Amino acid sequence: MKYKNFEDVPVWQAGVDLTIKVFEVTENTAFRGRGDIANQIQRASLSVSNNIAEGFERGTTAELIQFLYYAKGSAGEVRSICHVLERMAAFKHLKSQISDLKSLARNISRQLGGWALSLQESDIKGSRHLTEKTKNSYRRQIEARELMDELNKDYQQQLRKK
Repeated sequence: MKYKNFEDVPVWQAGVDLTIKVFEVTENTAFRGRGDIANQIQRASLSVSNNIAEGFERGTTAELIQFLYYAKGSAGEVRSICHVLERMAAFKHLKSQISDLKSLARNISRQLGGWALSLQESDIKGSRHLTEKTKNSYRRQIEARELMDELNKDYQQQLRKK
């Protein structure tokens, strides 16, 4: 599926959800007097959706892939911080919320990895490189593939009739 705006991309939306949940959890008083850990996890979670947005807006597939991996790295950073929080006695009462954050970050990482892989296997260089000529060429390739699929399907039906 193709998206016209990054706001429509489900993994971007999940990244925003992660950020909101992180900010809600870090409002807990257990984070007071614990150094910069609240700020660090907030910034890491915010980087997930921001890197997806920036990569999407860059206009090339290569840059999008690069920023998807930045976002994936930020999701990993959120998980890493959650592991630290789970080991600290001061955060025992937040065990369920921290587990939820880790699960959401892990799911985002999987989605980002899958998206990046599909883009790496694509011939499309990105919207910045799309000229009328390349759009037409891409459209013809899709039509040719669809025609071949239809011909193969007809051929298989003919074989079954024999």
